[in-house]
Amino acid sequence: MPPGNAGSERARGSIGPVNARGPLGTFLSFIKFEHTLFALPFAYGGMLIAADGWPGWRTFLLVTLAMVGARTAAMAANRVIDARIDTLNPRTKGREIPSGRLSGAVGWWTTLAGLALLLVAGALLNRLTLLLLPVAVLFLVLYPYTKRFTWACHLWLGVTIGAAAAGGYIAVTGAFAPAAWLLWLGVGAWVAGFDVVYGILDLEFDRAHGVHSIPARFGVAGALAWAFALHLLALAAFTLVPMFVDLGWPYWASVAVTAAVLGWQHLSLRRRQVGDVLAAFNANLVIGSLMLAGIVFGLWAAA
Repeated sequence: MPPGNAGSERARGSIGPVNARGPLGTFLSFIKFEHTLFALPFAYGGMLIAADGWPGWRTFLLVTLAMVGARTAAMAANRVIDARIDTLNPRTKGREIPSGRLSGAVGWWTTLAGLALLLVAGALLNRLTLLLLPVAVLFLVLYPYTKRFTWACHLWLGVTIGAAAAGGYIAVTGAFAPAAWLLWLGVGAWVAGFDVVYGILDLEFDRAHGVHSIPARFGVAGALAWAFALHLLALAAFTLVPMFVDLGWPYWASVAVTAAVLGWQHLSLRRRQVGDVLAAFNANLVIGSLMLAGIVFGLWAAA
Protein backbone atom coordinates (compact mmCIF):
# COMPACT_ATOMS: atom_id res chain seq x y z
CA MET A 1 0.00 0.00 0.00
CA PRO A 2 1.21 3.51 -0.72
CA PRO A 3 2.56 6.06 1.66
CA GLY A 4 0.52 9.12 2.42
CA ASN A 5 1.09 12.75 1.74
CA ALA A 6 4.09 14.17 3.51
CA GLY A 7 5.21 16.26 0.59
CA SER A 8 2.59 18.96 0.53
CA GLU A 9 4.35 19.93 3.75
CA ARG A 10 7.84 19.68 2.20
CA ALA A 11 9.17 22.73 4.03
CA ARG A 12 6.11 24.87 4.39
CA GLY A 13 3.98 26.39 7.10
CA SER A 14 2.24 29.58 8.00
CA ILE A 15 3.70 32.90 9.06
CA GLY A 16 2.63 34.32 12.38
CA PRO A 17 2.52 33.52 16.08
CA VAL A 18 2.09 29.98 17.28
CA ASN A 19 -1.49 29.32 18.36
CA ALA A 20 -1.99 27.95 21.85
CA ARG A 21 -3.21 24.37 21.63
CA GLY A 22 -3.74 21.51 24.03
CA PRO A 23 -1.84 18.23 23.62
CA LEU A 24 -4.44 16.76 21.25
CA GLY A 25 -4.62 19.91 19.15
CA THR A 26 -0.83 20.01 18.94
CA PHE A 27 -0.67 16.39 17.81
CA LEU A 28 -3.40 16.80 15.18
CA SER A 29 -1.64 19.89 13.88
CA PHE A 30 1.61 17.92 13.76
CA ILE A 31 0.25 15.15 11.53
CA LYS A 32 -2.03 17.47 9.45
CA PHE A 33 -4.63 14.75 9.19
CA GLU A 34 -6.90 16.90 7.02
CA HIS A 35 -4.41 16.53 4.17
CA THR A 36 -5.47 12.90 3.90
CA LEU A 37 -8.02 14.35 1.45
CA PHE A 38 -5.26 14.42 -1.15
CA ALA A 39 -4.66 10.68 -1.36
CA LEU A 40 -7.44 8.77 0.42
CA PRO A 41 -10.23 9.52 -2.12
CA PHE A 42 -8.08 8.11 -4.92
CA ALA A 43 -7.32 4.98 -2.88
CA TYR A 44 -11.08 4.52 -2.54
CA GLY A 45 -11.52 5.27 -6.24
CA GLY A 46 -9.01 2.59 -7.25
CA MET A 47 -10.68 0.15 -4.86
CA LEU A 48 -14.17 0.80 -6.29
CA ILE A 49 -13.00 0.53 -9.90
CA ALA A 50 -11.25 -2.78 -9.18
CA ALA A 51 -14.36 -4.18 -7.51
CA ASP A 52 -16.71 -2.63 -10.09
CA GLY A 53 -18.62 -1.31 -7.10
CA TRP A 54 -18.57 -1.94 -3.36
CA PRO A 55 -15.72 -4.32 -2.36
CA GLY A 56 -17.06 -5.20 1.09
CA TRP A 57 -16.49 -3.74 4.53
CA ARG A 58 -13.35 -5.77 5.27
CA THR A 59 -11.47 -4.43 2.24
CA PHE A 60 -12.77 -0.91 2.84
CA LEU A 61 -11.63 -0.95 6.46
CA LEU A 62 -8.18 -2.36 5.67
CA VAL A 63 -7.60 0.14 2.86
CA THR A 64 -8.63 2.96 5.21
CA LEU A 65 -6.34 1.76 7.99
CA ALA A 66 -3.42 1.29 5.61
CA MET A 67 -3.85 4.80 4.23
CA VAL A 68 -4.21 6.37 7.68
CA GLY A 69 -1.08 4.56 8.84
CA ALA A 70 0.89 5.53 5.76
CA ARG A 71 -0.24 9.14 5.87
CA THR A 72 0.56 9.48 9.57
CA ALA A 73 3.97 7.86 9.22
CA ALA A 74 4.83 9.96 6.19
CA MET A 75 3.97 13.27 7.83
CA ALA A 76 5.61 12.43 11.14
CA ALA A 77 8.85 11.25 9.50
CA ASN A 78 8.90 14.32 7.27
CA ARG A 79 8.49 16.65 10.24
CA VAL A 80 11.21 14.96 12.31
CA ILE A 81 13.72 14.70 9.48
CA ASP A 82 13.11 18.30 8.42
CA ALA A 83 13.12 19.77 11.96
CA ARG A 84 16.48 21.53 11.44
CA ILE A 85 15.39 23.06 8.14
CA ASP A 86 12.05 24.09 9.64
CA THR A 87 13.84 25.81 12.53
CA LEU A 88 15.78 28.00 10.10
CA ASN A 89 12.80 28.88 7.93
CA PRO A 90 10.71 31.83 9.21
CA ARG A 91 7.67 30.23 7.61
CA THR A 92 8.02 26.94 9.49
CA LYS A 93 9.87 27.72 12.71
CA GLY A 94 6.58 27.76 14.61
CA ARG A 95 5.88 24.11 13.86
CA GLU A 96 5.52 21.69 16.72
CA ILE A 97 9.07 20.28 16.87
CA PRO A 98 11.05 23.48 16.11
CA SER A 99 8.96 25.42 18.64
CA GLY A 100 9.49 22.75 21.32
CA ARG A 101 5.78 21.93 21.72
CA LEU A 102 6.45 18.35 20.65
CA SER A 103 9.64 16.31 20.89
CA GLY A 104 11.46 14.50 18.15
CA ALA A 105 11.00 11.27 20.10
CA VAL A 106 7.23 11.64 19.91
CA GLY A 107 7.61 12.22 16.19
CA TRP A 108 9.58 9.02 15.71
CA TRP A 109 7.16 6.98 17.83
CA THR A 110 4.30 8.36 15.74
CA THR A 111 6.18 7.32 12.61
CA LEU A 112 6.67 3.78 13.93
CA ALA A 113 3.01 3.51 14.96
CA GLY A 114 1.89 4.62 11.51
CA LEU A 115 4.21 2.15 9.83
CA ALA A 116 2.95 -0.66 12.06
CA LEU A 117 -0.64 0.12 11.12
CA LEU A 118 0.30 0.21 7.42
CA LEU A 119 2.17 -3.11 7.63
CA VAL A 120 -0.60 -4.96 9.46
CA ALA A 121 -3.39 -3.67 7.21
CA GLY A 122 -1.39 -4.24 4.03
CA ALA A 123 -0.40 -7.76 5.06
CA LEU A 124 -4.04 -8.67 5.70
CA LEU A 125 -5.17 -7.61 2.22
CA ASN A 126 -3.39 -9.96 -0.18
CA ARG A 127 0.00 -11.32 -1.22
CA LEU A 128 0.90 -8.50 -3.61
CA THR A 129 0.19 -5.75 -1.09
CA LEU A 130 2.38 -7.65 1.37
CA LEU A 131 5.22 -7.92 -1.15
CA LEU A 132 4.97 -4.21 -2.01
CA LEU A 133 5.08 -3.00 1.59
CA PRO A 134 8.91 -2.67 1.73
CA VAL A 135 8.81 -0.54 -1.43
CA ALA A 136 6.10 1.68 0.05
CA VAL A 137 8.05 2.15 3.27
CA LEU A 138 11.24 2.94 1.32
CA PHE A 139 9.55 5.67 -0.73
CA LEU A 140 7.83 7.04 2.35
CA VAL A 141 10.96 7.39 4.48
CA LEU A 142 13.32 8.56 1.74
CA TYR A 143 11.15 11.41 0.47
CA PRO A 144 12.31 14.04 3.02
CA TYR A 145 15.92 13.37 2.01
CA THR A 146 15.37 13.90 -1.73
CA LYS A 147 15.11 17.67 -1.36
CA ARG A 148 18.67 17.60 -0.06
CA PHE A 149 20.16 16.46 -3.37
CA THR A 150 17.69 16.81 -6.28
CA TRP A 151 15.15 19.30 -7.59
CA ALA A 152 13.12 16.27 -8.76
CA CYS A 153 11.91 15.77 -5.17
CA HIS A 154 8.43 16.87 -6.29
CA LEU A 155 8.32 14.01 -8.79
CA TRP A 156 9.37 11.52 -6.11
CA LEU A 157 6.53 12.84 -3.98
CA GLY A 158 4.08 12.42 -6.86
CA VAL A 159 5.11 8.82 -7.43
CA THR A 160 4.78 8.14 -3.71
CA ILE A 161 1.34 9.63 -3.21
CA GLY A 162 0.03 8.53 -6.60
CA ALA A 163 0.57 4.95 -5.47
CA ALA A 164 -2.54 5.40 -3.31
CA ALA A 165 -4.80 4.85 -6.33
CA ALA A 166 -2.88 1.78 -7.48
CA GLY A 167 -2.81 0.51 -3.90
CA GLY A 168 -6.58 0.68 -3.67
CA TYR A 169 -6.87 -1.30 -6.90
CA ILE A 170 -4.33 -3.92 -5.82
CA ALA A 171 -6.08 -4.29 -2.47
CA VAL A 172 -9.07 -5.77 -4.32
CA THR A 173 -7.51 -7.68 -7.22
CA GLY A 174 -4.01 -8.51 -6.02
CA ALA A 175 -2.73 -7.40 -9.44
CA PHE A 176 -1.95 -4.33 -11.53
CA ALA A 177 -4.07 -3.24 -14.51
CA PRO A 178 -4.01 -0.36 -17.03
CA ALA A 179 -6.63 1.61 -15.09
CA ALA A 180 -4.50 1.38 -11.94
CA TRP A 181 -1.39 2.60 -13.77
CA LEU A 182 -3.32 5.55 -15.27
CA LEU A 183 -4.78 6.57 -11.93
CA TRP A 184 -1.30 6.37 -10.40
CA LEU A 185 0.08 8.57 -13.17
CA GLY A 186 -2.78 11.04 -12.90
CA VAL A 187 -2.59 11.43 -9.14
CA GLY A 188 1.21 11.52 -9.17
CA ALA A 189 1.36 14.28 -11.80
CA TRP A 190 -1.36 16.27 -10.05
CA VAL A 191 0.38 16.10 -6.66
CA ALA A 192 3.81 16.89 -8.10
CA GLY A 193 2.31 19.89 -9.90
CA PHE A 194 0.74 21.49 -6.86
CA ASP A 195 3.83 20.76 -4.74
CA VAL A 196 5.90 22.67 -7.30
CA VAL A 197 3.48 25.59 -7.00
CA TYR A 198 3.67 25.59 -3.22
CA GLY A 199 7.45 25.41 -3.41
CA ILE A 200 7.44 28.93 -4.87
CA LEU A 201 6.72 30.28 -1.39
CA ASP A 202 10.15 29.16 -0.18
CA LEU A 203 12.18 29.83 -3.29
CA GLU A 204 14.59 32.30 -1.69
CA PHE A 205 14.99 30.27 1.48
CA ASP A 206 15.65 27.09 -0.49
CA ARG A 207 18.33 28.78 -2.59
CA ALA A 208 20.00 30.32 0.47
CA HIS A 209 20.08 27.07 2.44
CA GLY A 210 20.77 24.51 -0.27
CA VAL A 211 17.28 22.98 -0.30
CA HIS A 212 16.63 21.57 -3.75
CA SER A 213 13.35 22.25 -5.55
CA ILE A 214 12.08 23.03 -9.02
CA PRO A 215 11.41 26.70 -8.11
CA ALA A 216 14.93 27.03 -6.67
CA ARG A 217 16.42 25.45 -9.80
CA PHE A 218 14.30 27.00 -12.55
CA GLY A 219 12.82 30.14 -11.00
CA VAL A 220 9.17 31.16 -10.75
CA ALA A 221 8.44 31.10 -14.47
CA GLY A 222 10.07 27.71 -14.88
CA ALA A 223 8.24 26.32 -11.86
CA LEU A 224 4.87 27.46 -13.22
CA ALA A 225 5.68 25.87 -16.57
CA TRP A 226 6.54 22.60 -14.83
CA ALA A 227 3.33 22.71 -12.80
CA PHE A 228 1.23 23.43 -15.89
CA ALA A 229 2.80 20.55 -17.82
CA LEU A 230 2.33 18.16 -14.90
CA HIS A 231 -1.33 19.11 -14.54
CA LEU A 232 -1.90 18.60 -18.26
CA LEU A 233 -0.37 15.13 -17.88
CA ALA A 234 -2.66 14.43 -14.93
CA LEU A 235 -5.76 15.39 -16.91
CA ALA A 236 -4.63 13.29 -19.86
CA ALA A 237 -4.20 10.25 -17.60
CA PHE A 238 -7.62 10.75 -15.98
CA THR A 239 -9.18 11.09 -19.43
CA LEU A 240 -7.74 7.73 -20.53
CA VAL A 241 -9.10 5.73 -17.57
CA PRO A 242 -12.52 5.08 -19.22
CA MET A 243 -10.73 3.30 -22.06
CA PHE A 244 -10.24 0.40 -19.62
CA VAL A 245 -13.15 0.83 -17.19
CA ASP A 246 -16.84 1.32 -17.95
CA LEU A 247 -17.60 4.71 -16.40
CA GLY A 248 -20.61 6.87 -17.17
CA TRP A 249 -21.05 10.58 -17.74
CA PRO A 250 -20.58 11.61 -14.05
CA TYR A 251 -16.92 10.63 -14.31
CA TRP A 252 -16.46 12.87 -17.35
CA ALA A 253 -18.20 15.68 -15.49
CA SER A 254 -15.77 15.32 -12.57
CA VAL A 255 -12.79 15.42 -14.93
CA ALA A 256 -14.19 18.56 -16.57
CA VAL A 257 -14.67 20.30 -13.22
CA THR A 258 -11.19 19.19 -12.13
CA ALA A 259 -9.80 20.74 -15.32
CA ALA A 260 -11.64 23.96 -14.51
CA VAL A 261 -10.26 24.04 -10.96
CA LEU A 262 -6.71 23.46 -12.20
CA GLY A 263 -7.21 26.08 -14.91
CA TRP A 264 -8.35 28.61 -12.32
CA GLN A 265 -5.28 27.86 -10.24
CA HIS A 266 -2.91 28.59 -13.07
CA LEU A 267 -4.74 31.78 -14.05
CA SER A 268 -4.60 33.05 -10.47
CA LEU A 269 -0.90 32.21 -10.26
CA ARG A 270 -0.11 34.73 -12.95
CA ARG A 271 -0.20 37.34 -10.17
CA ARG A 272 2.06 35.16 -8.00
CA GLN A 273 1.13 36.82 -4.71
CA VAL A 274 1.39 34.77 -1.51
CA GLY A 275 -2.40 34.71 -1.21
CA ASP A 276 -2.75 33.43 -4.75
CA VAL A 277 -0.27 30.61 -4.14
CA LEU A 278 -2.01 29.56 -0.93
CA ALA A 279 -5.45 29.74 -2.55
CA ALA A 280 -4.20 27.62 -5.46
CA PHE A 281 -2.83 25.03 -3.04
CA ASN A 282 -6.00 24.89 -0.93
CA ALA A 283 -8.16 24.45 -4.03
CA ASN A 284 -6.49 21.07 -4.51
CA LEU A 285 -8.24 19.78 -1.38
CA VAL A 286 -11.50 19.45 -3.36
CA ILE A 287 -10.08 17.54 -6.33
CA GLY A 288 -9.71 14.16 -4.63
CA SER A 289 -13.28 14.20 -3.34
CA LEU A 290 -14.52 15.50 -6.69
CA MET A 291 -12.86 12.67 -8.62
CA LEU A 292 -14.07 10.08 -6.11
CA ALA A 293 -17.64 11.30 -6.59
CA GLY A 294 -17.16 11.01 -10.35
CA ILE A 295 -15.96 7.41 -10.00
CA VAL A 296 -18.80 6.43 -7.62
CA PHE A 297 -21.57 7.91 -9.76
CA GLY A 298 -19.79 6.95 -12.97
CA LEU A 299 -19.84 3.28 -11.96
CA TRP A 300 -23.49 3.64 -10.96
CA ALA A 301 -24.43 5.28 -14.28
CA ALA A 302 -22.59 2.61 -16.27
CA ALA A 303 -24.16 -0.30 -14.36
